[in-house]
Amino acid sequence: MYSELIETFLSYFGGQSDGIRIFRSPGRVNLIGEHTDYNGGFVFPVALTMDTTVLARPRDDRQINLIATDLKQMVSANLDELHKWKHLKWGNYQLGVADELQKSGYKLCGCDLLYDDKVPLGSGLSSSAAIEIATAIALVALGNAYHEIKREINMVEIAKIAQKAEHNYVGVKCGIMDQFASAMGKKNMAIFLDCRDLTWEMVPLDMKGYKLVIANTNVKRSLAGEKYNERRSECEHGLEQLRRIFPNASYLRDISVGDFIRYRDQISGETIRKRVAHVVYENERVIKAVEALKKNRLKEFGVLMNASHDSLRDLYEVTGKELDTLVEQSRKVEGVLGSRMTGAGFGGCTVSLVREDKVREFIERVGGAYYKEIGHDASFYITEAGNGGREIIF
Repeated sequence: MYSELIETFLSYFGGQSDGIRIFRSPGRVNLIGEHTDYNGGFVFPVALTMDTTVLARPRDDRQINLIATDLKQMVSANLDELHKWKHLKWGNYQLGVADELQKSGYKLCGCDLLYDDKVPLGSGLSSSAAIEIATAIALVALGNAYHEIKREINMVEIAKIAQKAEHNYVGVKCGIMDQFASAMGKKNMAIFLDCRDLTWEMVPLDMKGYKLVIANTNVKRSLAGEKYNERRSECEHGLEQLRRIFPNASYLRDISVGDFIRYRDQISGETIRKRVAHVVYENERVIKAVEALKKNRLKEFGVLMNASHDSLRDLYEVTGKELDTLVEQSRKVEGVLGSRMTGAGFGGCTVSLVREDKVREFIERVGGAYYKEIGHDASFYITEAGNGGREIIF
């Protein structure tokens, strides 16, 4: 299965196949709970079966070489001078992880790394987190073996380190959800995650005759762009104002729906008030959605998905024409219980809960309507919940 990738690795780096190890980590789709993670709130993601595979082999120097199967340009850096390599177009996520691992006390070794990414880039399915987690596992495993260190890999710690790498090296103040889902996912399970204290519960993903279908707008979006960080800043301003009333509030998560209704007029500025409203109500929707799934109330789950998207469109304003078109057309198809954008927005993907016998019709009708309205094709993926990052023994 991996023989072709091994041949590609050797064509770039030479040498023998001895010493090559293989690691993988998945993308994720968030079922509900958008833009709540960096507000200390609740999220409900699943790890995908689409993943990033990394072939890794140690070196006897401090050089780290990166290349991808779909890129021709190699990135090379020195592990002792990683500060010189910030802001690369490709490779900054990997080097950021290496930098943060070393700052956290991990002993690394030089290595050659080949990436084969099956998570669509810029799709809102966390291709960056898949790269980060796969890289972190590979670097730690190789470093431990090279330095003869017996140390178990703590996947929660790996997720935190990957998030720090994105903050400090890449420059994106992301929440923890993407890295956590990529690291901790379990087959046929969704993760009910409290982003304030990183407590979580695995919830069986039993859809009772329904499928989760992802639709990709095929509009690339930059998470590091102005709008994402702008939304985070707006939430921080809202929290700052509410702290005059709730001085112990650490996150918007600490503001209940009742608190918001009572004191929303204390938030100055309509825009800030709308951002806070989305976060407060979205957290409540996640809790209700988890309970609905546990009790097999899929219609209720779908209603909450719809409400989530409408809030992201009207209050948080992160959808856009392409995402709204997909959601609008999805909801017209018989057998669709709910449809919403997933990820940061501004392009990327939607996720819909579709009756199993209507999936083909769904893809044909939504795809056709989207092309007619937008002028290019959407892509569709039928989703299953997969396992988190790990080494592949071959």
